[in-house]
Amino acid sequence: MGVELKRARKNQPVLPVEDSLEELAALAETAGLLVVGGTYQRLERVQAGTLIGSGKIEELLAYRDELWIDVFLFDDELSPRQQRELEKLLQVKVLDRTALILDIFAQHARTREGQLQVELAQYEYRLPRLTRMWTHLARQAGGRAGGASGGVGVRGPGETQLEVDRREIRQRIAHLKAELEKVRAHRARYRQKRRQAGIPVVAIVGYTNAGKSTLLNALSGADVLAADRLFATLDPTTRRVALPSGQEVLFSDTVGFIQKLPTDLVAAFRATLEEIKEANLILHVVDITHPNADALAGVVLQTLEELGATHLPVLTALNKIDRLPRPDELPERLARYPNSLPISAVTGQGIPELLNRIEGILQTSREAATLLIPYDRGDLVSLLHEQAIIDEEDHQGDGTWLRAYVPAHLRRFVEPFRVKDGR
Repeated sequence: MGVELKRARKNQPVLPVEDSLEELAALAETAGLLVVGGTYQRLERVQAGTLIGSGKIEELLAYRDELWIDVFLFDDELSPRQQRELEKLLQVKVLDRTALILDIFAQHARTREGQLQVELAQYEYRLPRLTRMWTHLARQAGGRAGGASGGVGVRGPGETQLEVDRREIRQRIAHLKAELEKVRAHRARYRQKRRQAGIPVVAIVGYTNAGKSTLLNALSGADVLAADRLFATLDPTTRRVALPSGQEVLFSDTVGFIQKLPTDLVAAFRATLEEIKEANLILHVVDITHPNADALAGVVLQTLEELGATHLPVLTALNKIDRLPRPDELPERLARYPNSLPISAVTGQGIPELLNRIEGILQTSREAATLLIPYDRGDLVSLLHEQAIIDEEDHQGDGTWLRAYVPAHLRRFVEPFRVKDGR
């Protein structure tokens, strides 16, 4: 069930309502639901109590009885009050997009970190939605109401079960946040070691189902799960890849982005998403066959802006060109994306060009140097092979001659061995 407002709203969805409902249906199928239909209503303004009008509710009731529906999915996030009122009127379970995405993430989280992140987001979402499902009072009463003697001010019914539940959830949220702070600190230490080692990092980002995991498999020979469904993979994966020059780079596959991504989820995944800000280069994967490719790419760029990652260079890989119905449209599509190139992660088309382009971008952050390193400093030559880009190398009588692109943290070590560009 979707809603389209006749007047533009502040946070206007990037997809038309029909396409957004198709995406919601794909999410539902990923979660294991059988989708039997969809509809939407055009409104001047949303109804405060039920989101949709009374006539549409009557229509949904007819669908419920005719199609044996036991879950209604709403494409917009429902307020706690709206969800309660709709369930009361429709007499079946009502879920919104946020709850559905959280459920998918709960199914797909494999690592301890991912499970913590999803659990925190779920509790943050559920806390304001606790309903008075309990009709009894907790037996924590003071005074004679609780069967014990008590002084003035402690007699009474005690806490309701609802209050107990809220208190326990708040305690659990505090615990999860403390655990995730430990994860964040561990990631920060890991990033610091990685910076010291000087291995460049390329963060792969993109709208969900754009082909990021398939691309990582093609680049590294990894066996990351790649499936044609939304949020097939959740936990971030990092793989080591050798560039054409032999230099090694870390490629990090992050969770897919999506329109109307729940704010609680973004907050919970802060530690993971911070990996993007620490990268040397962002590789933005776009499914060029999607009818709304430009809008989905805009969602990704907007999310990067919200994460504070706009200072990083972005290379756009237009993926799935092997499935383009009209290949002659490719030049026009490339022109719409600055610093882009076409690839197919499935067939391998464009992958060598992609690696060359990545190497060229990383070289701009390095300084070209011609060096003559004595043979007793073989350790420095090995270090340069690991962390610099070696353009030429020659073994001469008084040492190893190199023309290399040297990262900033190694410049002070190679400075004594600089020579004029010549043999």
